[in-house]
Amino acid sequence: MPTLPRDSELTIGFAHAAYQLQDEFLTRGSAAKSVEMRSLDELKARAAELDVLVVSGLWRNELIAAAPKLRFVQSVSAGTDQFDKPAFSAAGIRLASAQGANERAVSEHAMALILTLTRQIHLARDNQTTRHWRPMIGDRSIREDELGGKTLVIVGLGRIGLRLAALAGAFGLRVIGVRRQPEPVAGIEAIVRPDQLHEVIAQADIVALTCPLTPETEGLIDARALAAMKPSAVLINVARGKVVDETALLAALTDGRIAGAGLDTFHDEPLPPASPFWALPQVVVTPHSAGETQRYEANVVDLLLENLGRLGRGETSLRNQIV
Repeated sequence: MPTLPRDSELTIGFAHAAYQLQDEFLTRGSAAKSVEMRSLDELKARAAELDVLVVSGLWRNELIAAAPKLRFVQSVSAGTDQFDKPAFSAAGIRLASAQGANERAVSEHAMALILTLTRQIHLARDNQTTRHWRPMIGDRSIREDELGGKTLVIVGLGRIGLRLAALAGAFGLRVIGVRRQPEPVAGIEAIVRPDQLHEVIAQADIVALTCPLTPETEGLIDARALAAMKPSAVLINVARGKVVDETALLAALTDGRIAGAGLDTFHDEPLPPASPFWALPQVVVTPHSAGETQRYEANVVDLLLENLGRLGRGETSLRNQIV
């Protein structure tokens, strides 16, 4: 197991394009030296100095070779698919995720997207922009709707999925979960295995993705899965973009085979200006911001300090350990 230097001899790097992680760390009274990097070029230039790195989107696996002192990486995000785990193990670098730092934020964001599409808040905002007072609607099928009694299928019942289920229950939604271990959970009507996905999404009014990106979940929502959904159903993605086949989703939306989507993640980020998802009125796009709150830096630094304490005491188990 890697041994870290004493705090006074430790160099911690904070690499993120926007978050104020070093500022938060400096309020905690640590004796460790810290450096802040806002770009990949800055990270590459300083990688050799670092014993510990706090990073997410700026990570590149070739940095392992450029950082011979590196012994621990604390991910800024819950997702860790960008990190080469076997390479970390081979280099003696420990890795922990930020799972739990954003469970409230992401579940609340998913619920906000559900409410936005159900109550047509996005269309109201469009009308506000053009100063258009929408008249009453005679066609009941295109009015705003109510959530009570509808069916929500949550794909992935980790912390985010379970919290979303609790929020959904408060709105009177019937909740079905999909996960590998289908043990019962209070407040969730049924939990099924992934091989039953198509069966349950055929019942869904809302399908919410809160699962990690793994070889098993990549492309999980493909043309066949979308074809199983009701034409009146909506898809919510606060997982990873690659859980969804975007070509198939675009076709399903433009052909009216599903009613709408709330999308926080995409294959390519930032979402290119030419992407057709921007222009679809039945789609709500958010910029991978589901986990971003005013408390996020504090939550990540809490995890970092707990794991530094464990490593400093020679413990082998990390909180949210990946490697």
